[in-house]
Amino acid sequence: MRKEKNMLVIDSPSDNAYFNIASEEYLLGKFPDDDIFLLYINAPSIIVGKFQNTLAEINLDYVNENKIKVVRRMSGGGAVYHDLGNLNFSFHTLLADHDFMDFATFTLPIVSVLNQLDIPAKLEGRNDLLVNGKKFSGNAKLVKNGKMTQHGTILIDSQMQVLGDALKVNPLKFVDKAVKSNRARVTNLIEYLPQGVTTTNFKELLIEEMKREHPDVEMIEFSASDIENIERLVKEKYETWDWNFGFSPNYNFKKAIKIPAGFIELHLDVHKGYIENVKIFGDFFASSSINELENLLIGKKHELEEIVVLLESIDLTSYFGKVDASEIITLFK
Repeated sequence: MRKEKNMLVIDSPSDNAYFNIASEEYLLGKFPDDDIFLLYINAPSIIVGKFQNTLAEINLDYVNENKIKVVRRMSGGGAVYHDLGNLNFSFHTLLADHDFMDFATFTLPIVSVLNQLDIPAKLEGRNDLLVNGKKFSGNAKLVKNGKMTQHGTILIDSQMQVLGDALKVNPLKFVDKAVKSNRARVTNLIEYLPQGVTTTNFKELLIEEMKREHPDVEMIEFSASDIENIERLVKEKYETWDWNFGFSPNYNFKKAIKIPAGFIELHLDVHKGYIENVKIFGDFFASSSINELENLLIGKKHELEEIVVLLESIDLTSYFGKVDASEIITLFK
């Protein structure tokens, strides 16, 4: 039987962002007193901060076209892009044992590994790891049930172009009441690491560093029961629209298009992901009152699939003249 307060190290078997973000919450419940160091690598995904407006942080068209998962985490902070060139770490410890604003303690293993490789990495500002003035790791924190979690990213060989495109959004579309993420200048560590070092290699180096720092380290794996429970949490929460999009703060959405039928401008007030107010302007010709369509949209999710179902079920020509549903659908993207 292991001693109390061992450092438990878990190397996640999954690259599914829903699973890995859910596992962080699950571990807080399963190990209420132990220190945990969780490592995982996600397939392409965007992880948004708990208090962010998801739609104002991402390029939704690009994300959908490239099948990039979008997952809200439990902690605050900004949106980040994950892919197989990005290593993620998560420390869980008792809040009573640490200062909540102490980011240095939990980033020290990463800095130590890099310094041993003669890479001048260091913690700068509140929560970022930099090398030569460029950010390669951002960190966020949360407290739940007396435990503190600090988790962060380590950019090893991430696709920077995809990162930029996936997090790009048209600033004219949204005027939201939450602060958008800071797009700091970032870099991949591959530019500094010895040749041949991969994301997986770096993960192994980090595990070895943890073993040196903590002689009582115990490597554990998720059991079949753990995986079943985490998958249940994924289904109930982490892959749901309500958590990933509907949890978003209130925002205003605005878009205009010019099509053969005329100029059309859409204004939406959105509350927790649902449309509360709608106003449609333009120089189109309508045989029916546009107020009818506005009222049909109220109460719908600001989510493309639900809006498509509505628009394809009604005669849009009575509101806009000769139009295709696909033309009007672009208003809501």
